[in-house]
Amino acid sequence: MTTLVTGGAGYIGSITTRLLRSTGRSVVVLDSLENGHAAAVGDTPLVVGNVANTDLVTQICRDNDIDEVVHFAAYKAVGESMENPGKYFDNNVTGSQKLIDAITACGVTRFVFSSTAAIYGTPDSVPVSEASAVRCESVYAETKLMIEHLLHWYGQTRNLRSVSLRYFNAAGASSDSTLGEDWRFSQNLMPHVMKAVLGASPALNVFGDDYPTPDGTGVRDYIHVEDLAASHVAALDYLSNGGQTLVCNVGTGHGTSVLEILQATERITGKPVPHVIQPRRAGDPSECYATTMLAAEKLGFVATRSLDDIISSAYAWHVAHPTGHSAN
Repeated sequence: MTTLVTGGAGYIGSITTRLLRSTGRSVVVLDSLENGHAAAVGDTPLVVGNVANTDLVTQICRDNDIDEVVHFAAYKAVGESMENPGKYFDNNVTGSQKLIDAITACGVTRFVFSSTAAIYGTPDSVPVSEASAVRCESVYAETKLMIEHLLHWYGQTRNLRSVSLRYFNAAGASSDSTLGEDWRFSQNLMPHVMKAVLGASPALNVFGDDYPTPDGTGVRDYIHVEDLAASHVAALDYLSNGGQTLVCNVGTGHGTSVLEILQATERITGKPVPHVIQPRRAGDPSECYATTMLAAEKLGFVATRSLDDIISSAYAWHVAHPTGHSAN
């Protein structure tokens, strides 16, 4: 079978692409390279272009006999989405709709979507299950939820079965230190922790130390990016075996505070993590971590890597690639 991976030159996409190939699948990557890196794709066939280009997507499907699609391509900066909502609705929602129209017209029936736990907003309680209330607090989150709805209705009206994976906090790098997250563009915690450890920034900003948590800092569910990649393979296998449309969380089921991340990083690297306590950010929940039973039951997926694995792999990647995938 041949898998089309949109956004496959990005952080999670490139690591998933590598894992897909290791299973024996043929893979084609479609990426605009606006936020991705051609070097991250290696020798996987890469088509540079936009998912909204219906003619291009159609040509890729027909030339490569595409059987299934993994859709990562999206803008994901929460702050920017609030400042420029049209950009996000156009790229994330309209682009996805055009992609899905094109692939279904070519007979593709299996689709795995990169969704987000951000759709839960500030949860009423933790852990968060798929039945928890949905309350998007950003345009970014709303675009992801709109695509989930779109997939539901395309499943009702066309022969498309999908799995929407609601990610919690992806972190870490590949175990061989060749693929990871470019800290020049990331808004995620771990790259900023590594910046502080390695002296690439004066100090890490810790937003809030007065939350109702054991140490006062925010608690999140951090999942190793290689585990996250494995969840996509499990989702494709589930669909290949006749599985029906599904929405499920992808996390570890465990919460870790910001200060616990810093303490573990200092222990593993032997270096201090300079940090400054800042006021809370609006909209940041005190705790958010997942229930993972549905992914285990339906997909047979359970995260296996530890927080130490996340930190060790991230540190090794950033030491070796201080400028990401560009020339060092």
